[in-house]
Amino acid sequence: MMKDFNFYAPTRVVFGREAEEKLPQLIQQYGGGRVLVHYGGGSARRSGLLDKVEKMLTEAGINYVELGGVVPNPLLSKVKEGIDLCRKENVNFILAVGGGSVIDSSKAIGYGVGYPGDVWDFWDGKAVPQTCLPIGVMLTIPAAGSEMSSSCVITNDEGMLKRGVNSDLCRCKFAIMNPERTYTLPPYQTAAGATDIMMHTMERYFSKYEDAILTDAIAEALLRTVKESTPVVLKEPENYEHRAAIMWASSLSHNDLTECGTEKDFACHKLEHELSGLFGVTHGAGLAAIWGSWARYVKDKHQARFEKFARNVMGVEGAEKGIEATEAFFRSIGMPTSIPELIGRQATDEEIATLVDKCSRGGKMNIGAMEVLNPADMKAIYQLANG
Repeated sequence: MMKDFNFYAPTRVVFGREAEEKLPQLIQQYGGGRVLVHYGGGSARRSGLLDKVEKMLTEAGINYVELGGVVPNPLLSKVKEGIDLCRKENVNFILAVGGGSVIDSSKAIGYGVGYPGDVWDFWDGKAVPQTCLPIGVMLTIPAAGSEMSSSCVITNDEGMLKRGVNSDLCRCKFAIMNPERTYTLPPYQTAAGATDIMMHTMERYFSKYEDAILTDAIAEALLRTVKESTPVVLKEPENYEHRAAIMWASSLSHNDLTECGTEKDFACHKLEHELSGLFGVTHGAGLAAIWGSWARYVKDKHQARFEKFARNVMGVEGAEKGIEATEAFFRSIGMPTSIPELIGRQATDEEIATLVDKCSRGGKMNIGAMEVLNPADMKAIYQLANG
């Protein structure tokens, strides 16, 4: 039976080649007078995008300060640095220039500025966010979908604990998306991003609620589109139409549209968070490495769902054939499909025990929704993925 749902997607999307020109008026529309420009590494500067942002803000008379240095799997230490800077400079708006890591770091800073305690309390389950500074995005990496999601994932440097918090408070006010800004993405990052997009959709598609006819059809179309567009942009990096398709899919995959009437599972994401936390791997690659093992572990109890996915998304018949076809697609775009392929060796027994312990919060938490997984299940899936 289709599940009742409440769909909320308040982010204004400004999409296209000329989208960037609207930045100053959008910031002013949402009350930005003192802006933190938050970004990652040198690519934002080398590409000329940061120079353009600075020029537009200056010409519009918008005051700003900057904080770069966000890394993949964004760190709590950078978040705390941003909170201190925002308080010192009386920042009232955050502009994230980059992809999911920069956006999530911006969200965490937004949560922390008005909170008197340790911002990690939100990820540690000790507190719930009550306020968040308004956030806007200039998206450069389609992958995480954080530009339209309620999700924020941060890694604590102490213990490398990777955790997520969901709240509508952090939903971005606007997202500026120019597909041309993705032309220079390295092939591996493009492929990992496409995998993340697909997994955000698949984590909602594989649900015990199987009667969401329209939602299923939207999810299947999105998955087919990303599957078809990714090989094209890997061969033709400046193919605007297919870059645009992937960029828009990034947002639609994680703004809860493909969850309407279903229930998200996200077991693979939780399993992967510990892989990237422990080994520092790329999130999308980690998802590709773990998905097939999760799928084989749960498919016998959900044959009909896997058969529908195989038929309508992968164009094959049979649950196992669908899993094999998905793994073959991942490999075709340069993604790993096992832990040894991901980290260059097998994980040790001690490392698997650590992964399970962190994923289960010391054996106190189960994960998943379509199929609820306990710590023993988590260990079995990690072992399957370990070859």
